[in-house]
Order: sequence, then structure tokens, then C-alpha cells
Amino acid sequence: MSTRRSLGSATQLWLLWKRVHETIRAEVISLTTVPADVSDPELSVLVTLYQARQPVRQSELARALRWDRTRLSHLLTRMSRRGYIERIKSSSGVDVAPLPAGIHLIESAAPELEAAVQQHLVDRLGDSDADTLRSFLERLNRTGRAERSGHES
Repeated sequence: MSTRRSLGSATQLWLLWKRVHETIRAEVISLTTVPADVSDPELSVLVTLYQARQPVRQSELARALRWDRTRLSHLLTRMSRRGYIERIKSSSGVDVAPLPAGIHLIESAAPELEAAVQQHLVDRLGDSDADTLRSFLERLNRTGRAERSGHES
């Protein structure tokens, strides 16, 4: 009979984080993407482009979403066919910009997204804990960016 070692507290924290993230994410996405007739990846691209308020270099979009460039390219092809985005080729690369249909989709989906996040995250935590979570996540995001830029040098 073998003796199993218990998982460490860091691993347990990671597994809890994953389970909670995946549950809340699924709840929010199902309430947002189904009514808008858009996929989760399409929504991510459109939100990123909408927030940028200007065309985004395709390579920068892949980096911002942390996606493989090939995966993004295939998705952008489908989104272009649906009339959500346009790709603007230049000598220095490809820029991506939302088309009016993509902007309309985001502006239409935004209230449902806000309500779903409010219901499934903020209301469960309360405003104070939601602010604390935001602070923790921003710190983790800053730290991750600093570490990645240090490795890329």
C-alpha cells in the first residue's frame, strides 16, 4: 500500500482559485455571450478593441490576450466574415479595428456583462471585498508584467 503525500497549501490555493474562477467565468459568459450571439473569444477581442479606442496591431492584440498568433488569426478571419472587425494591412504589419457591427455588439452586451459580473462576483463578495480583490488582482497583474518584461530583456 502506497502512502500519498498531501498537496501543499499553495497548490490547494491554486486549485481553489481555478475552481472559483471557472465557475464564475462560466456563469458570467453564459449570461453575456448567448444573448449577444457571440463566442467568449470574440467577446474578448471586441472588448479589447473597444477599450483601445483605436486600431490595435494584430501582434499586440495577441500579446494582450495572451493567445497564440495563429489562434487569433483564425478567429479574426471568422470575425471579419461576420462583419465585426476589419484588418488593415500596412508595410509594418496588420492593424485590427472594430466595425460598426462589432461596436454595436459590445455596447449592446455591456449592460448584460455588467449585471452578470455584479450578480456573480461583486454581490457575492460585497463592495469592500470586491475592492480588496481588485487590489490583489492589480498587484498580481503588475508583478506578472514586471517579471515577463524582465525575462524578455
